[in-house]
Amino acid sequence: MRVKINGKLEEVEETTIWDLLKVKNIEVQMVTVEVNSKMLDRASLDKTFLHEGDEIEFLYFMGGGRSPAHI
Repeated sequence: MRVKINGKLEEVEETTIWDLLKVKNIEVQMVTVEVNSKMLDRASLDKTFLHEGDEIEFLYFMGGGRSPAHI
């Protein structure tokens, strides 16, 4: 089936979000998942099945920024 992942059309097997993360080698702790503009909680990742035309976004949170000036 065809779904859009982070803006790119991809062909995937019928599966859950959890299994898709495993196939793509994405650590569950490092990503937030949005399906069709709805944020999913981690408890529902293995219960949420993909459907034809779904739009999935993997959102990664990164640390960083400026460190305080040393005096």
